[in-house]
Amino acid sequence: MNTKRLSLPLAWIAMVLGLAGVPTASGWQAPSNDSAAEQPPAAREPIDFNRARQLLLKRRGGQALTAEEEAYLERARAERRRQQPAASAPEVRDKTGLVPLTDMTADDRYQGEPGGLYGNGRDTPDDALRSVAERELARIQPLDAEGNPSDSGRVVLVSISMSNATQEFSTFVRLAEADPVRSTHLKIVDCAQGGQAMAEWAPPDAPPWRIAEQRLAAAGVSTRQVQVAWIKLANKGPSGDLREHGRKLQRDTQAVLQNAKARFPNLRVAYLSSRIYGGYANNRLNPEPYAYESAFAVRWLIQEQQQGSAALNFDPQRGPVKAPLILWGPYLWADGVTPRGGDQLVWLRGDLAGDGTHPSPTGRQKVAGLLLKFFQHDPLAQSWYLGPAAADPAEAAPKRS
Repeated sequence: MNTKRLSLPLAWIAMVLGLAGVPTASGWQAPSNDSAAEQPPAAREPIDFNRARQLLLKRRGGQALTAEEEAYLERARAERRRQQPAASAPEVRDKTGLVPLTDMTADDRYQGEPGGLYGNGRDTPDDALRSVAERELARIQPLDAEGNPSDSGRVVLVSISMSNATQEFSTFVRLAEADPVRSTHLKIVDCAQGGQAMAEWAPPDAPPWRIAEQRLAAAGVSTRQVQVAWIKLANKGPSGDLREHGRKLQRDTQAVLQNAKARFPNLRVAYLSSRIYGGYANNRLNPEPYAYESAFAVRWLIQEQQQGSAALNFDPQRGPVKAPLILWGPYLWADGVTPRGGDQLVWLRGDLAGDGTHPSPTGRQKVAGLLLKFFQHDPLAQSWYLGPAAADPAEAAPKRS
């Protein structure tokens, strides 16, 4: 099942700083043609990229740069663009031949990884994970603004991710608000934001967290009422093989989970999803096979938490709590026009916008529908999503174990 593909390694610092060419709607930004001979003497001094990185981090942290610092940072970007050749556009295709994890068995392999969302051919948690998940989910209850149990309180569900996620989740919010079986205690707030992928949420003081808190306040709820999160995994312009870009996505998402728990102290569970089909992409923002491979970062995080990682501990009896419980949310990937097993999901060209990366209105509706079905029917989501009268484990959608 291994698939050959072109690897596009870029310098690590270029990716961190955004100093290489960047994805645009028309492709990858071309290198600058500025000649050093046309620049003033001060602008011909060698660039210290470590200094440029510190300036970028300073600005991302909310500190203002001086005019001289802004000019230096722009020079660093121009120099990095000059040094990096323009990347070719990805091949646009309506299917890749890759197999959804949910259609793979325990014996199937993709770059050494077995099938199933949770590995070993399993699309649902094993008995051990299910047992601890049920205990943790039982702690979810309506809370007042101070985080105290209250019959008139709220259970808040938030989204955390980038532009695709906010487009999809905002559509889901409209569906859920009209859902007659949804718990009246549940408040859903879209905190995902355009341009803010996992790497942008990773710093503890990153601007997206402040915006998320503002959205919660505008919705009339507090950070102490947030108990559930949906996080869609992606980074902008990934490069390298699965072990390179996948592990970076895993590290960034781990930081996001830790930040979320610190910001939302009563956060109990985070449902993670990987990307939708990326084969129609006409730029390098997140094409195939990166969209497909983002699922493995979800699996690795869940496995590390199960194995007792202190950095992902959610159980106060095992030490300091650093993260919420991690579970799979809805799996969104299918191989383009090839129907996947079970629900026969496909991704047609019309389900994606002009750039082939962001969902069109029909694509947003598909993801929103998958989210709604998941929260209504998954046995490890029903307890907090459904109202008491609607909660019925017999209604759970059948899944392969």
